Amino acid sequence: MRLDRRQVLGGLAATPFLTGMPRSAFAQNASLNYWHHFTSTTEFKGLERVMAAFKQKNPGIAVTQENIPNPEYMSKMTAAVVANSKPDTCMVVAERASDLVAMGALVDLSDRIKKWSRYAEYPAQAWAGSTVGGKIYGIPAFTFVDWMYYRKDWFAEKGIAPPKTMAEFQEAALKVTDPSKNRFGFSLRGGAGGFKYVIDMIEAWGSPIVVDGKMAIDKKKATEAVAWYAELLTKHKVVPASAPNDSYRQIMEAFKTGQTAMVWHHTGSLTEIQAALKPEQFGTLPMPAGPGGRSARLTYLFNGIANPAKVDAAMNWISYWAEPEPAIAFLEETGYFPSSPKVASDERIQKNPLYAAAVETTTFGKLPPTFVGVAGWSETVVLPEFQKVLVGRQTAEQAVDAMMKGLEAALR
Repeated sequence: MRLDRRQVLGGLAATPFLTGMPRSAFAQNASLNYWHHFTSTTEFKGLERVMAAFKQKNPGIAVTQENIPNPEYMSKMTAAVVANSKPDTCMVVAERASDLVAMGALVDLSDRIKKWSRYAEYPAQAWAGSTVGGKIYGIPAFTFVDWMYYRKDWFAEKGIAPPKTMAEFQEAALKVTDPSKNRFGFSLRGGAGGFKYVIDMIEAWGSPIVVDGKMAIDKKKATEAVAWYAELLTKHKVVPASAPNDSYRQIMEAFKTGQTAMVWHHTGSLTEIQAALKPEQFGTLPMPAGPGGRSARLTYLFNGIANPAKVDAAMNWISYWAEPEPAIAFLEETGYFPSSPKVASDERIQKNPLYAAAVETTTFGKLPPTFVGVAGWSETVVLPEFQKVLVGRQTAEQAVDAMMKGLEAALR
């Protein structure tokens, strides 16, 4: 039997509501599996430290990690729901929450979380990513704080000030680009995962995406944004020619090996950059502002529970990530920012100048779009349509027309 997306999201039974209870009543003996989509060595090291520390404090609960490739995560979760073989606990990014809840993949934890001792430590925005229909489905584990890296030494050579706006960013990219040295101003992510920055650019040019559940893209502003972003390759040639296919690994390698002067990512890649470059070679900055303002994301990645039969033991695991020591340990291995402001005030963060850009970004950063269908629209419409512009197969206006049409279809 084949199920289409509408049947999967709308036809499956909702997970039953579970009565909350304080942390002291959580089960102390169980075996749990944990689905995640970590990919880097630093992420795995961080996970290993958290799991080892958890085992010491919770010897009766055995956690087994299962790595699910990020591009396959939603399809595998969908298949697991259909086959009634969901994981016990799972990692969830905010933009996937609505779809996962709609298909019955997550347990409503509202009562339990509101009675949890650390609930009040978090700002309302932190819970927004794991809240669907007024119900909370997980606890923030850490935060992806968007920022950019730049080559301080290259900028010093050219007498360039760190860019604060997109216009200054483009000017800096032009000045440091030198094809004869295989040097380019920017690592543009046009491959897997690159949809994120297209959406960010549209918002940075002043256009919303969805308002009150309806498509709200301003075609003129969105077209200007897509054109500006694509022209970094097609007109200005300040990015490597491989940009249409470059994903995370390619943009990071280009920056680390001295091919590019700037790259956009988030705090999670800091340890990787630190391992490759000397402190005097690079710096961190908040994302530059577009004509419509800054568009930098605070993406609270949370851990949820998929198996209602093990919810008591699972609460021990997902709440443990919010404790100060595992949060700082994970930060030290990965650079991923703690979700709790109380933990983020730790002097190990406040005294590190590299984190100043992240701390500043927490004052203006925005949550990513979270409407039902955003994951599919982003990956199957936004990215391929933008790639067509990068390779000269269509105009920015044509790409935006297709994005708007695809968004309307996704919201039906």
